[in-house]
Amino acid sequence: MSKRQESKYKINRRLGVNLWGRPKSPFNRREYGPGQHGQRRGRKPSDFGIQLQAKQKLKGYYGNITEKQFRKYYHEAAANKGDTSENLIGILEQRLDAVVYRMRFVPTVFSSRQFINHGHVRVNGTRVTIPSYRVKIDDVVEVREKSREIPMVLEAIQSPERDVPDYVSVDYGKMTGTFVRVPNLDEVPYPVRMEPNLVVEFYSR
Repeated sequence: MSKRQESKYKINRRLGVNLWGRPKSPFNRREYGPGQHGQRRGRKPSDFGIQLQAKQKLKGYYGNITEKQFRKYYHEAAANKGDTSENLIGILEQRLDAVVYRMRFVPTVFSSRQFINHGHVRVNGTRVTIPSYRVKIDDVVEVREKSREIPMVLEAIQSPERDVPDYVSVDYGKMTGTFVRVPNLDEVPYPVRMEPNLVVEFYSR
């Protein structure tokens, strides 16, 4: 469903990680950057470079969120009480495209975004077509009845590739799920190490 196959794989290779932990990622075979200079050994990154890469990793993981949107999330996280890095992760995990992905109704964050755009998802009985829609605690997310037999959906819910985290509950019989709580960083099942503290340092320079 997603048309960003090549872009997704370039993100993996550019950042030097298998960002979504997918076994089909070409990064598993070519652990170097894309392009003709991808295999050259790079210099040791500066502190700024390390912070920038942490930001690009987090942005890329959630479907390559725009810089404007991501910066907005940072400012919101910084304005809220508590740890800014934890707040930032909580905000990102409340995005509807992230929630649909966590509930395993789709195989990737990119396909989740397109799935929502095409009107296949309801929140509390109302169709929502905005991937960045903020899901609240106890909101019920549902795949529309007419969309439940889409091959991509059937394959995703049967795939052993990912587990459903504890902060969402899912009933695959009814194709509904509930957002139970906003997670902490250590609860989010990232396949690679995320460092939101470095993202906070990047923006607070």
